[in-house]
Amino acid sequence: MSHARPARRRLAAAVVTVLAVTVGANTLTAPAIAAPAAEATTEAAATTNVVPFPQKSTVLGAGATGFLALTQTPPHGEEPFSETRYWVPADGSAPKELNWGAKIEMTGSGDIAASNWATGADLTDMATGQKLSGVSVGGEVAYAGAAGKALFTSMVNVNGDTVLHMNAIGATGKMTAGLPGGAVHVRVSAGTGDHALLTYTVETDAAAKDYVATLDLATNTVAETYELPSTRAGNIALSATHLAWVTYDASSNVTVVVVDRITRTVQNFKVGKAWRKDVEVGLVGGWVTYGTRSGLDDITPDPLYALTARSLKDGTTTRKLLDHTLTAAVAPDGGTIVRGGTVAQGEGLYRIAPGVDGIPAATLVASSGESTKVALLGTKVPAVIDLDQNRGQAQLEWQLSRYNVRAIVILRHVRTGRLIGREIYHPTNGAVRYDWLGQLNNMPMNDDSAYNGDYTWELTAEPINGIGPNLVTSGTFKVVRKAAPHDYSDNGSPDVLLRDGSGRLYRADSHYDVLNRQLASGEQKLLGSGWGGYNQIEAVGNIAGAAHGDIVARDTAGVLWHYLGKGDGTFAPRYKVGTGWGGYKQITGGSDLNGDGKSDLVATDGTGALWLHKGTGSWSAPFAPRVKLGTGWHGYNQIVATGNIAGAPAGDLVARDTAGVLWLHLGKGDGTFAPRVKIGTGWQGYSHLVGIGDADRDGRPDLFATNSADNRTYLFKGTGSWSAPFGPRELTGLPNNRPTSVA
Repeated sequence: MSHARPARRRLAAAVVTVLAVTVGANTLTAPAIAAPAAEATTEAAATTNVVPFPQKSTVLGAGATGFLALTQTPPHGEEPFSETRYWVPADGSAPKELNWGAKIEMTGSGDIAASNWATGADLTDMATGQKLSGVSVGGEVAYAGAAGKALFTSMVNVNGDTVLHMNAIGATGKMTAGLPGGAVHVRVSAGTGDHALLTYTVETDAAAKDYVATLDLATNTVAETYELPSTRAGNIALSATHLAWVTYDASSNVTVVVVDRITRTVQNFKVGKAWRKDVEVGLVGGWVTYGTRSGLDDITPDPLYALTARSLKDGTTTRKLLDHTLTAAVAPDGGTIVRGGTVAQGEGLYRIAPGVDGIPAATLVASSGESTKVALLGTKVPAVIDLDQNRGQAQLEWQLSRYNVRAIVILRHVRTGRLIGREIYHPTNGAVRYDWLGQLNNMPMNDDSAYNGDYTWELTAEPINGIGPNLVTSGTFKVVRKAAPHDYSDNGSPDVLLRDGSGRLYRADSHYDVLNRQLASGEQKLLGSGWGGYNQIEAVGNIAGAAHGDIVARDTAGVLWHYLGKGDGTFAPRYKVGTGWGGYKQITGGSDLNGDGKSDLVATDGTGALWLHKGTGSWSAPFAPRVKLGTGWHGYNQIVATGNIAGAPAGDLVARDTAGVLWLHLGKGDGTFAPRVKIGTGWQGYSHLVGIGDADRDGRPDLFATNSADNRTYLFKGTGSWSAPFGPRELTGLPNNRPTSVA
């Protein structure tokens, strides 16, 4: 101790028994984990007598008709921190908030509670609110505790000894007999109906020794005294027949020590490890109970989380009473009230008392309505997720009753079975948040954008402390987007069609990697062979009234064929649109040029004339007769319908001349174009330019390019500016391999 005192001339007349963890023949050592520990014989009480108990609260004490409760906010003591105490009537009436006393404790007699503050202490009947007695403290007089119907105060006399006084209701203070000289840190607390618990320390030149004693409340005399080992920590339990406490060695091994008050026989039970030194010990009939107070919030499994009863008769028989314990208190009738929980009945107050067979049983007497096992408290998963919003991302959230879990979220597209998952450890405050990037796994390749349509979600939450079963729950949602011209697989991301020299056509899906800020490669599939007979293949958007993009292909005889997109990345068999298309040098489509909501097609002929074929929306005749828009287009070796890239009313065109200059033809919204604007030079190195649509999910169309010189592909992001509609080029992860055509 910090202040050593000379050895005193006397000790109390009461018997002193020195108790250590090993006491020879009187010691009974049990295995660390009794095997096998039987499940609780808890006779779960019918819930008709169960009353409400405040949520996120612990029990401070138990009276004859109610309980003292403590609510801490936040529950784990983080800052800012506050505490509120309540009296919770056992008849189910509303809890009463207590705004008095820096400290409140039950005395073990009826509903009497003691409260103390800097200058005084009171006894109050909690059932009626009546003040029963009070004392003043301060200066030389200190509050020493309460038990039965008395407040205890202490002071140091002229000899330097601590003197303890009992201040019973209606009586003046009487000095307690038997307290040894040199006692310091004197503390009185409720024990049994007849005896209080008295703890103190005696300091000598050699060492300081801790003691526990019983104090006879009828005679105000110290009755029994026991020396406590220096390795003891935590609470002390007292019953009419036994005394119990817990010791810890240097490796945090836990020993529960039980003393028979009549025979002084000592039993030591090695029960496991507790790094936090927070084992709660209790006595119920011929059984001792023990369990840690931190199990529900811990992050590794441990048998000590459970409140376990061990027989003092044979030392080996055990019963599991609760799945975990928070705090405990002794009721006036000797029963133990434990704030804890079971998977079967949830969180609340359980009365631990001998059953008809003498074996302890746990009965739920007050419920907080909280689940002991991991429970789903709520979800924030929209029924419909529009991935055209928030750059194709969605925030999903599940609120759990516990945070010490390993959560796995799986999203599954119903039609394809494709899925994506996320593993989350220790979700903050139990909120499992998944910032879904709008993608699905496509291993070992990059992820793909998520398909439109119906989805299921499944959440599995495994309690990593082992308390309770896994939570498995599920639900549904739907993903929607507007149809995109270059989206053939109904996942919102542009697809690129690549034809090789052998006439095989491939579909290469893209996926915008928001973490690396790059257009990445998605699923790649061979659509078929025999496409070498076409001299132009062009993506034209939805020209036939279906929900997905289509393509047209012109053969060497000048016949134009339509391939209707099926929405699964494939196309229906071709059908003939018409003949006489061989006179066109360039064909491009996929933009609404006249503002009627339908994709149109434009083409240049050998004389340099530009022609418009308005979309009709009919699959059998998708284009109206052509209308001449102008001349002078012969100087371009590539024209591209890009959609609205410059903020005008309708789709635009970009065109590259033979010198590599790129020009913008701004759509007016009536099918015609404003005079061209020069938007860049040096574009001659790109073998193919494709108006790919909105690849980076920012709401603006982009331009895709293949470079035959370095065999790479690039993305030019749309800016929305008519004078500089594209940003600097960015390398993409899409394949090139020098295709003969790209659409």
